[in-house]
Amino acid sequence: MEEPYRRDIKGIRNLQESRHALAGKIFHGRKGEVYQRYYKRMEDQLGALGLVLNCVTLWNTFYADKALGRLRDAGYPLAEEDVARLSPFGRRHINVIGTYTFALPDLGPAGVRELRDPDEPDWDD
Repeated sequence: MEEPYRRDIKGIRNLQESRHALAGKIFHGRKGEVYQRYYKRMEDQLGALGLVLNCVTLWNTFYADKALGRLRDAGYPLAEEDVARLSPFGRRHINVIGTYTFALPDLGPAGVRELRDPDEPDWDD
């Protein structure tokens, strides 16, 4: 097998493994396994998982782009090959266990959350 072809296959496999890892984090109940007696119920469960997975991916993409824009505006040198390697399947910041609120937050006039100051300590450290 030719080297570029193997490299492409590995890249696709890594992308799919990252997506599955994010889905596993989101669908944490019963160790990520679907337990439904009826096929229709499995379809509903997997459809909901796909919807939430797509929402998280969009959220990650939007805020990664916002963070990159802030870095560019600050004059930070960003190599395009490094930016191309960023993944929208990050999951460290996702809390699937805890208290949830459905009250709309005050997002200000821009309608988006402010980015965290990188000089402040992380909330999860």
